[in-house]
Amino acid sequence: MTFDRIAPGSAPTATYRLQLRPAFPFAAARAAVPYLASLGVSHLHLSPVLEARPGSTHGYDVVDHSAVRAELGGEEGLRSLASAAHAHGLGLIVDIVPNHMAVPAPERLNKQLWEVLRDGPASPCARWFDIDWGRHGGKVLLPVLGGPLGDELARLRVEDGVLRYHDHEFPLRPGTERMPLPELLDRQWYRLSWWRLARTELNYRRFFTISELIAVRVEDPEVFEATHGKLLELVRDGVVDGLRVDHPDGLADPEGYLRRLDRAVRDTAGGGRWTVVEKILGRGERLPAPWPVAGTTGYDALHHIDGLFVDPAGLETLTAVYRGFAVPPDDLGGDWPATVRRAARRVVTHELAAEVERLTRTAVRLCATDPRLRDHAPWALRTAIRELLVRLPVYRPYVSPGAPVAGADAEMLTVAAEDARAAFAVREEARVVRTVRDAALGRLGDGPHHRDFCARFAQTAAALRAKSVEDTAFYRYTPLLSAAEVGGDPGRPAVTPAEFHAFAARLRSDWPATGTVLSTHDTKRSADVRARLAALTECPDRWGRLLEALEARDPAAGAAPAPDPHLAWTAWQTAVGLGSPDGERLVPAVLKAVREAGLRTTWTEQDPEYEEEVARFLKSGPCDPGHRAWAALGDALDAPARANMLGAALLQLTMPGVPDLYMGTEHAYAALVDPDNRRPPEPRPEALDRLDAGGAPDGPSAEKLLLTSAALRLRRRHPQWFGPSAGYTPLSAEGPAAAHCVAFLRAGAAGSEGGTGAGGGGRGDTGRGDTGRGEEGRGEVDGGAVTVVTRLSRRLAEAGGWGETALPLPPGRWRDLLTGRTAEGAASLGELLDRLPVALLVRT
Repeated sequence: MTFDRIAPGSAPTATYRLQLRPAFPFAAARAAVPYLASLGVSHLHLSPVLEARPGSTHGYDVVDHSAVRAELGGEEGLRSLASAAHAHGLGLIVDIVPNHMAVPAPERLNKQLWEVLRDGPASPCARWFDIDWGRHGGKVLLPVLGGPLGDELARLRVEDGVLRYHDHEFPLRPGTERMPLPELLDRQWYRLSWWRLARTELNYRRFFTISELIAVRVEDPEVFEATHGKLLELVRDGVVDGLRVDHPDGLADPEGYLRRLDRAVRDTAGGGRWTVVEKILGRGERLPAPWPVAGTTGYDALHHIDGLFVDPAGLETLTAVYRGFAVPPDDLGGDWPATVRRAARRVVTHELAAEVERLTRTAVRLCATDPRLRDHAPWALRTAIRELLVRLPVYRPYVSPGAPVAGADAEMLTVAAEDARAAFAVREEARVVRTVRDAALGRLGDGPHHRDFCARFAQTAAALRAKSVEDTAFYRYTPLLSAAEVGGDPGRPAVTPAEFHAFAARLRSDWPATGTVLSTHDTKRSADVRARLAALTECPDRWGRLLEALEARDPAAGAAPAPDPHLAWTAWQTAVGLGSPDGERLVPAVLKAVREAGLRTTWTEQDPEYEEEVARFLKSGPCDPGHRAWAALGDALDAPARANMLGAALLQLTMPGVPDLYMGTEHAYAALVDPDNRRPPEPRPEALDRLDAGGAPDGPSAEKLLLTSAALRLRRRHPQWFGPSAGYTPLSAEGPAAAHCVAFLRAGAAGSEGGTGAGGGGRGDTGRGDTGRGEEGRGEVDGGAVTVVTRLSRRLAEAGGWGETALPLPPGRWRDLLTGRTAEGAASLGELLDRLPVALLVRT
């Protein structure tokens, strides 16, 4: 990455994510500003702020791009929040949603969609949406009915010039208002249908498999201008200082969109703004270098940080215990690659059947333009499309017809095509695989059908990867739940210190202002839950005792048996990760898990009896604090979970990149999958005040707050040590326990010590953030900061502790900001880390 992709000084030093909702509007965020400034962040990171479906708890279901959401306080509230933030030295980063809009109820809330439903393909707004007007007699299929149309006719009524169905309102084609209902329905530009028809009959592109979110053709210049006008106005006026782009992989041309966005921002604001993309990178995958962004939102960092705290040997034992206890078939949770492949086949033939059929129709039209390709039958094209899609190891390729193809994308599709040929018994028919591969790579031409197929293949690939891996296989393959996380690789979750350092060095070199995260609104489990679960790999024997307690449970004692061993394993690991038998949170999280897994029940084909069995088991098992399994596990995870929690936090806060803190995670934060992780935040400034007044931390949560505030304030005081121009130097411990230490030096590049550095954070350190323990930086000199973290702490303790292990420090005398301890030369790790399993050192 080159530094000119962001305006000098525009990169945050750290961001703090707030999930806005009617229960936590702009006014509540404004009230939290003094505390967040004191904590040490440079920017607030807001969830989407444009007008959304009424009552939305997340804001990704936008209905009007021209207005700021009224339920949050409207534009006046947002500008007031920005003014308060700026007065405290903070900027605003805003999440934007270019890929889709809501199909709301009532439908009139989406003005553009309303006009298309009323006026059809002739509507000026028809260009907004990716609709296949060649299907269903030129009508848009709306899968909104609770049952087949014949059963729902009596619930449809014409009233006040619109067609009503429960909360839905549909426009009527002019001149049809007085027609009998059957004829009236036939004359509309839309076809109302049973919701179950969406899977195979839908003719508009959607977000993944959610029919209530219709895709937007933001690649159209007029649509881009209309959907980004208000955001650009807010950037121009200094209200918004940076952008997070949601789901770029859903777009027809992600690079083209990002270039247009970058130009628009520069033209509007007189310079670039820090922008990151929510791109999920697979193992070994790289963010496309030409993209004009600062980097990703940080799931790649999450995977590399988490992996440091997974013991490979313990994971192997845990996986063997899992296979012996749950006995899953290889392709239903027993083997990771086999599980992914089967899940992908299910999704591509069922949930994404409509998308595959549209691809097939496009492929047929494409082949019809070339006599050499006309004998590829539709069934063969469909098969080849499916077989290629299920073999892609990442979200999607990035290809435009007529443009050079990246070597990685060409190789990926070529390897997939070679394997996919085996799906055809006749060698000559297998040639269709090569045709589909070349069409996906944009090699067959640059006509409208060629461009359509190329873009749609990549978009469908992204939806397939998300639904088959993150939303299915993650819930089927469960030896270690913490490994089943966005951006993770459950088949190989462990990361060595050497791999972590190589990753951090690559970020520093290529994307130094990229985002890093540990918890988000989309993570399956918060970082601290994952930290506790990772500790299981250090004591798989104690987990085995818990399982023995489960098997020994006397049914006569009133406990409901688990419906199946896979569910028992998943439920108990979920409870252990949460750390408490909280039924109000465990029951909905586990029910969501079994529906996503789709082994016995699903969201659309629910098995009520099975789900009732699950709830009964949970209430008398994991949700019962008196269950003997809790005693069998005891406090075995407490110490390693504390070390993992603090270690992961310090790594994220000091490694290359811009750390994004999810609301509440400055404290110990245990959250499960949404909606559990989207509860309104409860800022606790009094806890920070007590530490700043000299109070000692009274537990892991206070220790995490101390660590977080110290690291954030250090980043703000010395952006030259952590910003885009800063260096990154791994430090190696010496001695028998060296493998348990991860350490590195962050310092300014040569000649930048004492300067403000590139990418220097917020709008000036004003307000309460300039005072408090560690904030004033007394005694610090320009020598950088050293991070020291303990990994696999239980294994370390079992081996006798640090012993003679030491960490050779760079020249000078160093002070730990967390404990006040000083060290120099070859620092004894046993002494340096005797109070906390981590240290943050500055030269004095």
